[in-house]
Amino acid sequence: MKNLVLYLSLIGFFISCQTTAQDSKTKKKYKVEKTRKEWKKALTPMQYYVLREAGTERPNTSKYTYFKEKGTFVCAGCKTPLYKSERKYDSGSGWPSFDKAIEKNIETDTDYKIGYARTELKCNTCGGHLGHRFNDGPRETTGLRDCINGVVLEFVPNKK
Repeated sequence: MKNLVLYLSLIGFFISCQTTAQDSKTKKKYKVEKTRKEWKKALTPMQYYVLREAGTERPNTSKYTYFKEKGTFVCAGCKTPLYKSERKYDSGSGWPSFDKAIEKNIETDTDYKIGYARTELKCNTCGGHLGHRFNDGPRETTGLRDCINGVVLEFVPNKK
């Protein structure tokens, strides 16, 4: 009986400890923040769906999937440089793929939206959803594949 009381007390203690720490999470502040209305005005409907609602464009619909020009890919929402064209490769996935980001400009999060953990990639300036990171990239470089929705990218060519 003594063990039962101890056991129930421990369960009560752990349950009571869960609420305050998890409820006190604060939303990250970004350098570029806009209201829903401002984002909808600044972006196309598909850009809004992907960047602000963490949607995904259909594969092979982006003009950047097989794009080969030299320059920098920037966030369509805030123009933050995200990827250099030298890091782009054809993964065969149907989305623009890169093996290395401009690290300080990308943040990662864990996404469980499809039932298992994936590494979500976000713009570190505006918080926009970009895509996901996988560990099946080129082994001769980083081994990473940043699978990016092309609609969230804009391209800035190198100056000649």
